[in-house]
Amino acid sequence: MSMPTGTIPAPRRSAPASPSQQMKDLKLRVHRQLLERLDLVALASLDSAQAEEHIRATLERVLQADSPELSGLERERLIEEVGYEVFGLGPLDSFLKDADVSDILVNGPDAVYIEKQGRLALTDVKFRDEAHLMQVIDRIVSAVGRRVDRESPMVDARLPDGSRVNAIVAPLAVRGPCLSIRRFGREPYRIDNLLAFGALTPEMVRYLAAVIQGRLNVIISGGTGAGKTTLLNCLTSFIPHHERVVTVEDSAELQLQQPHVVPLETRPPDLDGKGEITQRDLVRNALRMRPDRIIVGEARGAEALDMLQAMNTGHDGSLTTIHANSPRECLQRLEVMVLMAGYDLPVKAIRQQVGCAVNVFVQAARLTDGSRKVVRVSEIVGLEGDQIQLQDLFEFTQTGITPEGRVHGQFRSSGLRSRYFDRMVAAGVKPQDILPRTSER
Repeated sequence: MSMPTGTIPAPRRSAPASPSQQMKDLKLRVHRQLLERLDLVALASLDSAQAEEHIRATLERVLQADSPELSGLERERLIEEVGYEVFGLGPLDSFLKDADVSDILVNGPDAVYIEKQGRLALTDVKFRDEAHLMQVIDRIVSAVGRRVDRESPMVDARLPDGSRVNAIVAPLAVRGPCLSIRRFGREPYRIDNLLAFGALTPEMVRYLAAVIQGRLNVIISGGTGAGKTTLLNCLTSFIPHHERVVTVEDSAELQLQQPHVVPLETRPPDLDGKGEITQRDLVRNALRMRPDRIIVGEARGAEALDMLQAMNTGHDGSLTTIHANSPRECLQRLEVMVLMAGYDLPVKAIRQQVGCAVNVFVQAARLTDGSRKVVRVSEIVGLEGDQIQLQDLFEFTQTGITPEGRVHGQFRSSGLRSRYFDRMVAAGVKPQDILPRTSER
């Protein structure tokens, strides 16, 4: 269609902003006004409760002047969200308050994933931009005396509730800063919780309790997210309360209930590459602290050799976890980690050391439906030639998947008598708790 000569086209009107966008703009505007009005120097002299009360009162005044038409519910929600920006971790705070969220994964400002009940899902939560995401990351790492920037683009940290945090930024992260938060509940899982979830059977619990009471050395193996640390924490509940326990971890996660626990945590190098304290250093130091048991959160390097030596020299009943998909693969990883200590040991000598030190393997797995189960419990029964021999006592066999997508299977007992039966009975375990039974569930 032609337009008459000399006619000036009417300017196009931009579409009105959506209510959600209007709320975002309002929140950003109010946040900026709040920062302009606050006396940060005076605020630093107040305790957290007084500072929060002062900021809330200032927010009320800002909102009354800027948007008096807001309803009480909208005003309360906005104050809460701006409070997250000032005190907490911004858009992530609502997830941190949800006990059902086990992992929070941020792949740049526009992609925030959470895991609930073993299932990963994309959320509609977004950061304003990369600068907003970096502000949240800086708040986390500065609380533990670390920094993250182009010169130091990777960092591990811990939230006040014990959750593990990993951040990686440019130039290593190509599509924007990435943040991973592995959650740990305020109340640690108990063995009763694992039974309720169907992670193992009462027969397995009785056997594992006897293993701890009998001071056998245990390795919990499994893949990422299989629940190794949770299972380790549950098994420590069977340790007698009169024993002195020393724990060694990269990031303190274990929540032991015993009164005499000494937790040790590694220290990364400073910006000059100095001052690093490794797990191996801590395991060696733990041997001088008169421990009844040593618990290593996860063996992943040369500290495995020191752990095996501790198990062989009077520190029975020690526990650790290792990344592996089966007990046999766990044995192979142990051999590699011992070699990482820098000693040119023959394979047969390493296997003899492992065969004498380790007694029980507990294999944890995360199944396709997100559930976590103890899929195998095995014992070392000795060496045949230069090969370590294992016997399975319990096993979970998957038989199918229900129409709802849940894994269906059975726990089976092999009916074999434990090689350490006499040792556990001598430690006070009731024989009927560890007598072999053939059962299916």
